[in-house]
Amino acid sequence: MSVTKEYRIRLDGVRFRSKHGASTSERRLPQDFVANVELSLPPTELPAGDDRRDVVDYDRIASAIEDEGTARSYRLLETLARRIVDRLFADSPATSVRIVITKARPPTSTSVEAASVELLVARADP
Repeated sequence: MSVTKEYRIRLDGVRFRSKHGASTSERRLPQDFVANVELSLPPTELPAGDDRRDVVDYDRIASAIEDEGTARSYRLLETLARRIVDRLFADSPATSVRIVITKARPPTSTSVEAASVELLVARADP
C-alpha cells in the first residue's frame, strides 16, 4: 500500500493589473503583475474520490490572489506577496505557501524586463 507524503497545488501565471510601486507615478496607472504560487497541503486533504467538492479548489486560490492583488495599492512587492500569503492561509488548510510575484518593466536606471519577489512561508503553529 502506498502512502502520500506530500500534496501540493501549484498555479503558474495568475495575472492581474493593479497600482503597486514605490513611487506615486508607479501607483498612478495600473501595471501588469504575475503570481506563481505553490501551496503545500496536509496529505489528509487529498480526496479519496473524484469529486471537485472534496479538494482545495484552485479557482478559489486564483480568485483570492487576484482579489488581494487588486484590493489596495502597496509600495513594496514584498508587502503584496505577504498579504496574498496571509489570505491563502486564511482561505485554505495550506501548511506552507511559496509565492513569486513578478512586476513587468519596473522603473530602473538600467533596462530590466521584470522584477520578482519570492517568499516561502510556513503556517505558524496555533
